Amino acid sequence: MGFLKICVLRRNACTALCFWRNQIVEKPLVRKITTTSPRSTVMPAWVIDKYGNNEVLRFTQNMMLPMIHYPNEVVIKVHAASINPIDVNMRSGYGATALNMKRDPLHIRIKGEEFPLTLGRDVSGVVMECGLDVKYFKPGDEVWAAVPPWKQGTLSEFVVVSGNEVSHKPKSLTHTQAASLPYVALTAWSAINKVGGLNDKNCRGKRVLILGASGGVGTFAIQVMKAWDAHVTAVCSQDASELVRKLGADDVIDYKSGNMEEQLKSFKPKRKFQKVKRMLLQAVLIVEGIKANHPMFDFILDNVGGSTETWALNFLKKWSGATYVTLVTPFLLNMDRLGIADGMLQTGVTVGSKTLKHFWQGVHYRWAFFMASGPYLDDIAELVDAGKVCVLPGCHLLSQCPPSKPGEWKLSRGRLGQCLRALHAKLKDSPGFCLHRSHRHRLLHLKKAMWSSRCGSVETNLTSIHEDAGGSRSVG
Repeated sequence: MGFLKICVLRRNACTALCFWRNQIVEKPLVRKITTTSPRSTVMPAWVIDKYGNNEVLRFTQNMMLPMIHYPNEVVIKVHAASINPIDVNMRSGYGATALNMKRDPLHIRIKGEEFPLTLGRDVSGVVMECGLDVKYFKPGDEVWAAVPPWKQGTLSEFVVVSGNEVSHKPKSLTHTQAASLPYVALTAWSAINKVGGLNDKNCRGKRVLILGASGGVGTFAIQVMKAWDAHVTAVCSQDASELVRKLGADDVIDYKSGNMEEQLKSFKPKRKFQKVKRMLLQAVLIVEGIKANHPMFDFILDNVGGSTETWALNFLKKWSGATYVTLVTPFLLNMDRLGIADGMLQTGVTVGSKTLKHFWQGVHYRWAFFMASGPYLDDIAELVDAGKVCVLPGCHLLSQCPPSKPGEWKLSRGRLGQCLRALHAKLKDSPGFCLHRSHRHRLLHLKKAMWSSRCGSVETNLTSIHEDAGGSRSVG
């Protein structure tokens, strides 16, 4: 009788306690049935109807509202979104072969049915509706997420995301600030934690080299590494050296000053070791058989690619578990150029041969990719709320971001890097500040910075961007 009474009381309460991600969430047992007016089935969005340059971008008020197709999905009302270089490259058709295969594995659809395609990967907003299996969120929750590239993007009023890809927004950030972080943060987290195996428990005292440290991924990686008490050496241009130092980098090297390999060989890092620690370090180097005086690293994160692979691995500590992780991979390009089967085969041969080659030399060689993950965003949100990761974005209204000139797109400055407030003063006094970044097949020029009292806008030349393999330069 007591058991039946409890059941009746719970049914009358119409709620149940659900446990997920170590939190208790009240969830209605009975879902209310609602109807939608035909006038409320469309929304504003930025879309493309074919691949090409900025001329293919189209702002529409009649994009169909997204629907929940699976019980683990949620509908998010977008309060803020941002743009990454991967969006610009997708607009030009980069990775279309692999992404279409992910969208339609059985090849049931005809070519071009992915259009109209909405770009944008980052989102911060409010949950509007949850699938039947979603236990961690409820309507009204403030969340943030990074949408995988094969799904419809976030430059719209609403977006559908898997519940496993969503996390509660950091309480210390506004929606505009939160929207500038997820994609680059998850890309860096994938490289550092998932692939590189570093975390807050084993990172203390490790020497880390970050190539391309002034980009979105690089600036986030610096802050995470310093939060985990690692020694960080950052490679960037002289213009960005002040920024990366303020983010916490212990040593900064200007790649424009000369040959990078020679600079690293002659580089004298700032060491704060006690005498005993210094003697232990020298003993380790002798045991490893290292005669050179150049610094050795436990982990290298490469956001540049290209020729850096030919010399960067020589600066890893041999036979000590040291790892080189690159975010610049030929995976999507191989599939675009060779097709699905041949492209995957070529990619497998490439990564397999390089991994074995460097394994026999005593170091680990790895590729890393963006991974959409709600639990990872939970960990990142803890770092943000603890004040260990800083952001400083500005914003534009969705309808006020058309191409201002052929080949140009007006973007917010939230993607100039996860930076400190000192960057505002640095750029405010520079009428023609030029932030450029040399990558394997791309070059991003910041032509003009315009600032107001509360938010700024950046007019960025996007025609010179040709390729991005992990969002290593983040503008948006």
